[in-house]
Amino acid sequence: MSRFSKDDIVTNIQDMFADPQAVAKYTDGPPRFVPGYNAMLSMAAILLGERARNDARILVLGAGGGLELTAFAQAHPTWRFDGVDPSAAMLGLARQTLGSLAPRAHLHQGYIDDAPEGPFDGATCLLTLHFVDAGERRRITSEIRRRLKPRAPFVVAHLSTPDGEEERPLWLSRYSAFLAASGVEPDQAAAAREAVTNHLAILAPERDEAILRDAGFSDPTLFYTGFTFRGWVAYA
Repeated sequence: MSRFSKDDIVTNIQDMFADPQAVAKYTDGPPRFVPGYNAMLSMAAILLGERARNDARILVLGAGGGLELTAFAQAHPTWRFDGVDPSAAMLGLARQTLGSLAPRAHLHQGYIDDAPEGPFDGATCLLTLHFVDAGERRRITSEIRRRLKPRAPFVVAHLSTPDGEEERPLWLSRYSAFLAASGVEPDQAAAAREAVTNHLAILAPERDEAILRDAGFSDPTLFYTGFTFRGWVAYA
């Protein structure tokens, strides 16, 4: 059970991504703070492309900033996208990041309930579900599943570590060491670890896989591990 409510988490997200300075700096963040971020995006594009057609329509939940939209649009020049994010400022940044690719992406302000019905040929939810607790995570995942065509791929990645009393602190220490080794200032690295520990809903990997199955997805397969981050591909 999460130590905070869904409303608490939503308010935290809105405050974080309504700060103009935070929004302006956002695109520098994921490549620095997520181990193997750019490679993870490339892998996600490959996994989507295994089953999505040349004229595919892809749902991207948590599309603010536009980094994954841009990576997918560059990898698959004929695809179209629906990106969903609660922050208007982050969607504005996504348009800037996309640049000339922007006409291929229809952006929607809101949450999964505000996403088009589809059906979509694939979907992603990257670095987003750790903002919500297990119950809301299951609901969101089910809503994504409902919007996909049969056998369509779903690629998801977020914070996910073993929850043992010794294992989780060890992995968080390793993550903090990674940040320091990547050139992040020590106080920023410490603040990042504190934020991850106290303000995000981290589940054990087996619980994350169980949620995918409970939502109706089949064959959840781990494709990415970056210290405290994990990613799966599963099928509708």
